[in-house]
Amino acid sequence: MAIRLPRTISSKKVPKGYFAVYVGENQKRFVIPVSFLNEPLFQILLGMSEQEFGYSHPTGGITIPCNEDIFLVVTSRLN
Repeated sequence: MAIRLPRTISSKKVPKGYFAVYVGENQKRFVIPVSFLNEPLFQILLGMSEQEFGYSHPTGGITIPCNEDIFLVVTSRLN
């Protein structure tokens, strides 16, 4: 079973079936599958984002207020 990790894509274009999030103090951009939206662990990250930023994110995209390493650990456990 392969582990699907989030990808960093330098281009602003996001492939179909994916969306971009910004993570950590340096606002590193990750492109992740939309299927993550159904995952309870990812929903916890989204809840943290809502508490921190509400619905106004400084980057214009979804910002996840956690360490990049934690984000990678959480997303590596998702299908």
